[in-house]
Amino acid sequence: MRLEIGNIYIKDVVFSDVTKVKDGVLYLNKEEIIKALKQDSRLERVDIEIAKPGEEVRIIPVKDVIEPRVKVRGKGGIFPGFISKVETVGEGRTHVLKGTAVVTTGRIVGFQEGIIDMSGEGAKYTPFSKLINIVVVCEPVEGLPKHEHEEVVRIAGLKAAALIGEAGRDVEPDEIKEYETLPLLESVKKYPDLPRVGYIYMLQSQGLLHDTYVYGVDAKKIVPTFIYPTEVMDGAIVSGNCVSACDKNTTYVHMNNPIIEDLYEKHGKEINFVGIIITNENVTLADKERSSDYTAKLAEYLGLEGVIISEEGFGNPDTDLIMNCRKLEEKGIKTVLVTDEFAGRDGLSQSLADADPRANAVVSTGNANEIIRLPKMKKIIGHIEAANVIAGGFEGSVKEDGSIEVELQAITGSTSEVGFNNLTAREY
Repeated sequence: MRLEIGNIYIKDVVFSDVTKVKDGVLYLNKEEIIKALKQDSRLERVDIEIAKPGEEVRIIPVKDVIEPRVKVRGKGGIFPGFISKVETVGEGRTHVLKGTAVVTTGRIVGFQEGIIDMSGEGAKYTPFSKLINIVVVCEPVEGLPKHEHEEVVRIAGLKAAALIGEAGRDVEPDEIKEYETLPLLESVKKYPDLPRVGYIYMLQSQGLLHDTYVYGVDAKKIVPTFIYPTEVMDGAIVSGNCVSACDKNTTYVHMNNPIIEDLYEKHGKEINFVGIIITNENVTLADKERSSDYTAKLAEYLGLEGVIISEEGFGNPDTDLIMNCRKLEEKGIKTVLVTDEFAGRDGLSQSLADADPRANAVVSTGNANEIIRLPKMKKIIGHIEAANVIAGGFEGSVKEDGSIEVELQAITGSTSEVGFNNLTAREY
């Protein structure tokens, strides 16, 4: 499967009477987009604001971040199962409005939502502070059940990103990148001397409001399976969860997963990147055993010699991570784990809730319990009081002077478990 990604670099976003891209500027018809989103009667109020890098703006609570894209050639459309009909994507050409994102906010859905600061100390920890954010403020009708509240905000974000992405349909991209994954036997024949490497992509599906969707299907309902990496880039995987903001894989992160990008970069040179096995994170021990058994079986079937495993979340999913690691290692498949740590505010506690001697190659993306003070911002988009209840916040997080004290856990993308973050390790 071969996909071309056409990047259209956006230098500025402004409101206008028409939605279009011209000379690197994205013009948005705000009223037209709001009208389209308000067709869902469960939304009482919708507004759209623009937040740019360097501005004294705080977005809170953040539900999802989504990159505007449009399918211009090939089967299917963007976000299949939600915006487009269920048809296999991942081939042809997709145009991307690079440098922009749709961010959804409004009354808090679940307590595990986050903060994006566009300047100041907090901006250093979130990669989304570098984007021009088109913030969709969604306020649902009173009394809407939690799961419907989540759904209406999720769908509004996807609709807005798809509508805005259409502005790039007939624009000549500034850059075109090509990604290709051959069928297994062809791939092995083409690169007989390169080690066969795969990616075990753990999707958050652990309990209520902890949902990730694959072609519109809740990942709780799947058994581990294969997926082409390019399908992910076309929006086949969508975030619908309310896990801690620091390591939530937002829809934007799924579409720009750096593990997939890096594996493609080495494909055909140092490794043969065979593809992806997606698996879920479960609540019960029996379900964890089933999914990890199935994952190891598929990896063996593909003849993989090494895998990268990433998780989403912490605590309970650490067991899924370690089970996957142990069972793959037992089959002689070398593993590298990517995870963040919850090692206490002093960094001295056990980092993961589970462990195994075979988990001896681990990439840490940071300690989410570290405390940080965020300065007062001139403008709040959303509801600042959410800082007192979101994961990583606490009663009294919002100070009288307008500053906020929280753990890194509360900052969107700060310890991303696929490495889509700003933290790094440095030798001294």
